[in-house]
Amino acid sequence: MKIGVDTFASAGGRSGLGVYLLELLKRIPPGDQFELFGWDFDRYVYAETAVQCDFVSRCRFNGRTASTLWHLLRYPEFAVSREYKACFFPAAHRDLPYSSPCPSIGTVHDMAAYWGTRKTRESLGLIRMILPDSLRHLDKIIAVSEFVKQELIDLVNVKESKVTVIPNGVDHSKFYPRPRNEESLVLIQPFSFRRPYILYASRIDYPVKNHIKLIEAFGIFKIRTRYPHRLVLAGADSKNAEMVKFAASASKFRNEIYFTGHFPSTSLPELYAGADFVVFPSSYEGFGLGVLEAMAAGVPVACARAASLPEAAEHAALYFDPADAEEMADRMVSLTDRDLARELRQKGLERTKAFSWEDCAAKTFSLFREM
Repeated sequence: MKIGVDTFASAGGRSGLGVYLLELLKRIPPGDQFELFGWDFDRYVYAETAVQCDFVSRCRFNGRTASTLWHLLRYPEFAVSREYKACFFPAAHRDLPYSSPCPSIGTVHDMAAYWGTRKTRESLGLIRMILPDSLRHLDKIIAVSEFVKQELIDLVNVKESKVTVIPNGVDHSKFYPRPRNEESLVLIQPFSFRRPYILYASRIDYPVKNHIKLIEAFGIFKIRTRYPHRLVLAGADSKNAEMVKFAASASKFRNEIYFTGHFPSTSLPELYAGADFVVFPSSYEGFGLGVLEAMAAGVPVACARAASLPEAAEHAALYFDPADAEEMADRMVSLTDRDLARELRQKGLERTKAFSWEDCAAKTFSLFREM
């Protein structure tokens, strides 16, 4: 059976969507033939991970609009010409044809582009106009959380029977507790970080990732405690990043706030493991993988009581209102208590045992067999 796999929205493996696809491709079951299609510059991204998969380049023009139009106008003919028996869209909330000539499965990681939190000209145009029907035309939908499943039902009127919840996994071979020595400087190529530090690893995206409120809470934390902690913000610039950097420069503690820019994913486990604790203030997340990765690294976590985050962390984190900097600072102060931090580390490690890429891949590929 020949199955097409859409790689267009996977950012060459550099984004969370890219990690998701790469982790699945590592675990392709024997027997069926999988063929990847997408931008030509992504051809070699999957060469080592999915050596058994052919790659077909499509869409000579780069960019989100070109990709959207290709899926709407060219994909059906392409799928027929490649004789696909089924097609998989691992980023169905971003790139999706209106309909497919063969059975189709799509994974929805969030509905942010469609609803409220990220209204742009594009989402109010093509995506918001076409996405609901496109999602309803899928034969099966994978939602990464119960939260996303409910959004699909409530916002897009997808039939509940079409949606299967399959959470993302955590790579426990990379994210695990590391020995914590007494040295004050942590060397993580090509960076060095002076401990103790508080970490938030996420793209710089305002307002959805809520960095400005975290910067405000960090200032309150510093005034209350006078502790030497620094705030490390690890992630590439995205929407309104300049507003976040202006807020940091206006802070009384601007010299203790660090922006790393895009941080190498291979070094991210070490960055988590070196932190005293992680704060995850995002007001919208479809899954909250960063929370689980921090817990798997043995680091206590405080996160927003919002979207899917309580579903991911359950009782293994402290929670705060993402709009309340005072409450966020309260939780940060609480995490400096060694006994509480130790308790949360243990709860976090136990919680992350429920998430693995092996389980995610097995459940995902079983949907193809069912279909």
